[in-house]
Amino acid sequence: EGKIMAGEEEVEVDVEQQQQPFPPLSKNAQKKLLKQQRYEVKKAEKKALLKEQKKREGERKRKEWEEKLAGATEEEKQQLIESRKCLRKERMDQRSDEKGKKMQRLTKAKENGQNVVIDLEFDHLMNSSELHSLVQQIMYCYAVNGRCSCPAHLWLTGCQGEMQAQLQRLPGFDKWVIEKENRPYIEAFQDQKERLVYLTADSETTLDVLDPKHIYIIGGLVDRNRWKGLTMKKAEDQGIQTAKLPIGTYLKMSSSQVLTVNQVVEILLKYLETGDWKTSFFEVIPQRKRCEGDNDIEQDEDTEGKDDHEIKIRDIELEEESEEKDDQGSKRQCIES
Repeated sequence: EGKIMAGEEEVEVDVEQQQQPFPPLSKNAQKKLLKQQRYEVKKAEKKALLKEQKKREGERKRKEWEEKLAGATEEEKQQLIESRKCLRKERMDQRSDEKGKKMQRLTKAKENGQNVVIDLEFDHLMNSSELHSLVQQIMYCYAVNGRCSCPAHLWLTGCQGEMQAQLQRLPGFDKWVIEKENRPYIEAFQDQKERLVYLTADSETTLDVLDPKHIYIIGGLVDRNRWKGLTMKKAEDQGIQTAKLPIGTYLKMSSSQVLTVNQVVEILLKYLETGDWKTSFFEVIPQRKRCEGDNDIEQDEDTEGKDDHEIKIRDIELEEESEEKDDQGSKRQCIES
């Protein structure tokens, strides 16, 4: 893999295409890939800048705290420390309460929530960087589902090999309230085949409403448009239903209607919450993917990266890990002198 400098960080750029037994990219696909790589560099620069700003802000707050303690009497110092302890305890209690409610929602979703499957049987068609991108999309899907007031019952099927290994390395993955199935979905739901619906942009059937009895499948594939029509052909070969999201009814896309896994999941979650496709599309699909006329909802520039699962992605990665360390971390930070 080649590398492009972004600020002080190195960004990996995919140049494995010619070394892999994959179909060659068309000129149009190469242009899109180059555009994506430039966007990744810009995104990395922004991420590095935000990281530096966060570090400076932390140093500023720490200096203010030390100065406040230095200018206080012993009695005032103890009061300040006790006050900070109480504040942190309130935050910990609030986080614990929120986590409890989240677990209740996800547990309830396992019983009667909308079944949504992410099909992970395509890992052999992706290189390492694409696998990493898909893993992060899955991580974002789980985090968004946990925060949703009406979460879905998420499934990971065909989870084996390198994909399984990368998922296992995620902090707290073993504790995720999500179905982890090594078998393909066609085997896991062999007695419910008539309820399976593969969501693919190539389908001629438009999805009008979400049927709670149906099991909707999303293809877990990051392919830079190398494998066009793959999920549609798979569904046809298996004899299961297909459908596409009604995107064209509500907005015009500047390019194809192929979305990332996390975008599709979040659109479904928004629809479960609002019952409105238009609201779901405009809140999830980033402005840069729409035609100029589709500006009904104002968005700031941060929305650009939403499809690339970079919204607080580091926070999502450490969510489970930080919850386990809260007690020790808060005690260590509170007792300062």
